[in-house]
Amino acid sequence: MTDVYRALAHSSRRDILSALTKEPLSAGEIAERLKIAKPTLSGHLNILKEADLVDVERRGVTLIYRVNVSVAEETAANLMSLFRIGETSSPVTRTVKGRA
Repeated sequence: MTDVYRALAHSSRRDILSALTKEPLSAGEIAERLKIAKPTLSGHLNILKEADLVDVERRGVTLIYRVNVSVAEETAANLMSLFRIGETSSPVTRTVKGRA
């Protein structure tokens, strides 16, 4: 899960995932849409692949990238659990120094 959070920490990688949620794209299409240099994009895609956030399919000589939905859903569920989003019981209140 650490790889996933590391991958999500960079805004360009979040932008790439956002683009891929709309439709599968080649690296060239991603670079064109997001105005990212191809060498930079390659590094971002490698990090997303290492975190298993994207799947890659070869179509002839072209690689097509798509969001790995199961990992994205698991990550969202972990974040929701971490921040107790969606729990039916009231959240635990904490006292902040100098505040009630």
